[in-house]
Amino acid sequence: MLRGKNVLVVGSGISGIGAVSLLQKMGATPILFDENEKMTEELLAEKLPEGVSAKCVAVTLPKEIENTVDALVLSPGVPTDTVFVNGFRERNIPILGEIELGYMQEKGKVIAITGTNGKTTTTTLVGDIMKAHFEQVFVVGNIGNPYTTEADKTTENSVTVGEISSFQLETVHTFKPAVSAILNVTPDHLNRHHTMEAYVEAKEAVAINQTKEETCVLNYENEYTRAFGDRCPASVKWFSSARELDEGYFLKGDMICKAAQGNVTEILNVHSDMNLVGLCNVENVMAAIAIAESMGVPMETILKVIREFHAVEHRIEYVATKNGVKYYNDSKGTNPDAAIQGIKAMSTPTVLIGGGYDKQSEYDEWIEAFEGKVKCLVLIGQTREKIADCARKHGFCDIVMADTFEEAFDICVKRAVPGDAVLLSPACASWGMFPNYEVRGKIFKDMVNGLKER
Repeated sequence: MLRGKNVLVVGSGISGIGAVSLLQKMGATPILFDENEKMTEELLAEKLPEGVSAKCVAVTLPKEIENTVDALVLSPGVPTDTVFVNGFRERNIPILGEIELGYMQEKGKVIAITGTNGKTTTTTLVGDIMKAHFEQVFVVGNIGNPYTTEADKTTENSVTVGEISSFQLETVHTFKPAVSAILNVTPDHLNRHHTMEAYVEAKEAVAINQTKEETCVLNYENEYTRAFGDRCPASVKWFSSARELDEGYFLKGDMICKAAQGNVTEILNVHSDMNLVGLCNVENVMAAIAIAESMGVPMETILKVIREFHAVEHRIEYVATKNGVKYYNDSKGTNPDAAIQGIKAMSTPTVLIGGGYDKQSEYDEWIEAFEGKVKCLVLIGQTREKIADCARKHGFCDIVMADTFEEAFDICVKRAVPGDAVLLSPACASWGMFPNYEVRGKIFKDMVNGLKER
């Protein structure tokens, strides 16, 4: 489809560079473009791997180049509704993303996992389960390994496990996984999608090309995914953390159970058979079991991997106990719903670090989850005043403002007493103070590990 075509790759992050490399292998002529005013053609060229070549254009795309473009590949961070992108859309130029481009070269089976929260943990766990059963497995997508860098290596017998974000799903056209999953949908990224309806539609696109021959795993306890079950084109497998199901996977007491054809089987104990904490992770594990069974993996193999699996870095990650205080890194809690799961996982009085970049989220439900758990809220970043106002409205007034992350951490150390927990779970993105949530989490862990015992 793209052989011999001029393809403009917009964005020079790892996704864009991966796209350039794959396009060259596909016989296309890639043009790498980045609008960043600090970027130059020379800096773009330096980003290209050895043996990969592309015309590099920085800041402004000349008309004479724009007019030669046959297709557009957008990096996930590039909005699809800008004047620039709409100009190509109006000329009927195909607009692709990393996932669609990778899928063009895919030769094996694909598992696609999306949802507002839990994607990384579930994708990592499913990847480990697949690796225990299949010889060739690739774990790609929003997890940090671009699909475009692995797609060309796939074979008829390989399995690709993808963590797919709503940004990536905006630009799929033919993408058709063997098994898809939507773990949950709650308000997030509304600064990008503008409306909840558009965000939900983007998530549902993961299954849009599936048929009843494929499987879609859905959360029965989420209003959006439950509603999607009625119109989902794939065969639906349900999981529930709140009720017994006639068919599917559900939590009953401490046991994850499977209901099938009138029979109920106890699968695993969430306390003795799992190293993960929190109801959110019980849901992630149920989804992983449903996905893996749909791929034909024996239950014995699935359970062995689950028992050995530990928390993904930056997601309710236990760091250390210092001076009788437990420290948890939940830097990946970048929206209120994810941060609620972090609070729910705490079993002791908690000093909480919150705040950051404003994604136009509402914080009422997050604040309401504080009851009986959070003893002090330390706020940083662009959203601190907005969150403080919301907290006071709900009657929570033990709030401390900090100008820097270091100051916030010092406040937590002073306020926490033996038996307490300190939790970094900001309910906001890291941008403005940090390049990403990983850097934020790493700095937090370094600070914790640097604490001296008194």
